[in-house]
Amino acid sequence: MKEHMTIKALQAYIKQKDFRPEHRQAYFFKLVEEVGELSEVIRKDLRMNESQNIKGTIEEELYDVLYYTIALANLYDIDLEQCHYFKDELSLKKYGSISTQG
Repeated sequence: MKEHMTIKALQAYIKQKDFRPEHRQAYFFKLVEEVGELSEVIRKDLRMNESQNIKGTIEEELYDVLYYTIALANLYDIDLEQCHYFKDELSLKKYGSISTQG
């Protein structure tokens, strides 16, 4: 079984692999593109099958969206784990519980 990865570790991995500050706009455009691809596979309900083939699935596109979100966070030197705690605290104050309402 593979080890569990933290957000911080994934952020560090992506930063080491793919960090080009001069391409900020391109990373954003890739994120938008991946959200569109995610929309399409969700509409078609394309899931990873038993053979673990991830190509063209919701799983693949969700990871791609996560990848470019993290890549952008790295370009702006944003710690996403810290953001989680800040946003969680804000939601608790605003809604009294963790909320998906923005």
